[in-house]
Amino acid sequence: MTHPDLLVVGGGPAGLATALHAARAGLDTVVAEPRPAPVDKACGEGLMPGAVRALTALGLHVPGHPLTGIRYVQGHRRVQAEFRHEQGLGVRRTDLHRTLHRAVLDAGVPVLPLRVDGVRQDATGVTVPGAGLRARWLVAADGLHSPVRRALGLGRETRTAPRYGLRRHYAVPPWSAHVEVHWGPDAEAYVTPLGPELVGVALLTTRRAPYDTQLVDFPGLAARLPPHAAVTPVRGAGPLRQRSRTRVHGRILFVGDAAGYVDALTGEGVCLALTGARALVANLCRGTPGRYDADWSRATRRYRILTDLLVRARQQPALGPHIVPVAARLPRLFGAVVNALG
Repeated sequence: MTHPDLLVVGGGPAGLATALHAARAGLDTVVAEPRPAPVDKACGEGLMPGAVRALTALGLHVPGHPLTGIRYVQGHRRVQAEFRHEQGLGVRRTDLHRTLHRAVLDAGVPVLPLRVDGVRQDATGVTVPGAGLRARWLVAADGLHSPVRRALGLGRETRTAPRYGLRRHYAVPPWSAHVEVHWGPDAEAYVTPLGPELVGVALLTTRRAPYDTQLVDFPGLAARLPPHAAVTPVRGAGPLRQRSRTRVHGRILFVGDAAGYVDALTGEGVCLALTGARALVANLCRGTPGRYDADWSRATRRYRILTDLLVRARQQPALGPHIVPVAARLPRLFGAVVNALG
């Protein structure tokens, strides 16, 4: 039986960043991830400046396309805000995963091809039944619909209308260095420059309808994306909003989407995952694991409040159509919000 200090369940960005911080802090760490690297998933693929800073602090360079700001588009209306201090980065999810995975292996952390659905814990550690694994601490970084969170009964009901994400890539040159957010009747379309001849287009929507059917609601955007230019299949994720009763459950801690998620509307998922990973490991090293929940709440408060308000406004028929017009009338406020989140 293997007895590491830390077992990280899930080898996405949140889990790999946690493992990397832990290994560099001297914790004997193992990652359990059944899928071979690199792992792809539905993702907007735009890293906000905060995420780029967090990767730089880990000594990692990820190839990508510079992002200078955010642009909202609704019909003929447009408003944009520049990132004031640093640039963001448009990065293929597979490139991000490949970079983190290689760094974890280089740090001497084994990545085991193991699926973890249930765990048992006691006063001194956590055991994965039938897997020959026991660790002093377990980090659940197993995604939006965390099997560990579900097995422990820690999920909380959500009452808002469910939203879903769909993503596809197109081999066309980016026409802007901004992430463009196109606002339609029932969905938003995110266009992220990823390379000289590649853009990613992610739809966030309340409709359960095929990607191409929903793209028709954005005629100006669809005209730039001929069907023959599509180079990847559609990937989906959702429902996006997930709530957890706690981030610390005895010797089990949650990070990334498994810790709770509001929506992808403000594009901060990777940044929050990297921030949470650093805070989690810092508390384990200080011997204050119980403080991690409060640190997570404090670090994510601005995202949770602003994103929740924006999503709620979006889903109100009397308010949703006015988000872009109001932002266009108040460009300084729009810029302040973009940079507060970035």
